[in-house]
Amino acid sequence: MVTVGDRHRVIIGSVATTSSGVPESWAAQHHRPGVWLVRDPSQREAADDVAAQVLAGEGDGKGDGVTVVSVHWGSNWGYAVAPSEIAFAHRLIDAGVDIVHGHSSHHPRPIEIYRGKPILYGCGDVIDDYEGIGGHESFRGELRLLYLASTDPATGKLFSLKMIPLRVKQMRLHRATSTDTEWLRRTIEHVSRRFGIRVTAGPDDLLEVSSAGDTHSPVAARG
Repeated sequence: MVTVGDRHRVIIGSVATTSSGVPESWAAQHHRPGVWLVRDPSQREAADDVAAQVLAGEGDGKGDGVTVVSVHWGSNWGYAVAPSEIAFAHRLIDAGVDIVHGHSSHHPRPIEIYRGKPILYGCGDVIDDYEGIGGHESFRGELRLLYLASTDPATGKLFSLKMIPLRVKQMRLHRATSTDTEWLRRTIEHVSRRFGIRVTAGPDDLLEVSSAGDTHSPVAARG
């Protein structure tokens, strides 16, 4: 839990699924620590259980909280999102979670805005030791994004979602060139098209996400 100001908090719960390669032996048990392993995210009870435990942090009456569930899931490379991942993310938000933060892939993956709340199916890396590893050049793993989500702390609804395009070189982050920024913009919009996502580049070189597919979203595109 992170306190923001006098009355606002960010409450974070972190889980993993076996689709990311996390083995059963890493799961926390009553007699030893470990990761919070979701064995079958396709089961509705799995999302309900995670949401209930994370949302329990809001129950002390000390102010508004934005709840985040961070999920380690999916493959390291590729843009495909499994139906079980979509269902799990939707159920988390249906149960009251505000942001679903996905990770495991070494490059950004699709974005969805569901019921006015963001689902980041894969945020990619920031700093890691994968730089220079060959075989996956088409995914442009050297390009990174920092995600800036602004939400209403009372409702959890998204005000805006912006992304800072970066490029890693020798384990240092640099602002991406305009050419690389456009590649990221075009790619994220393309792989997120099933979710009605639009990505535009602003004058500040930030990428901004809007949704034509979620009419309940405050950031839904007009027109």
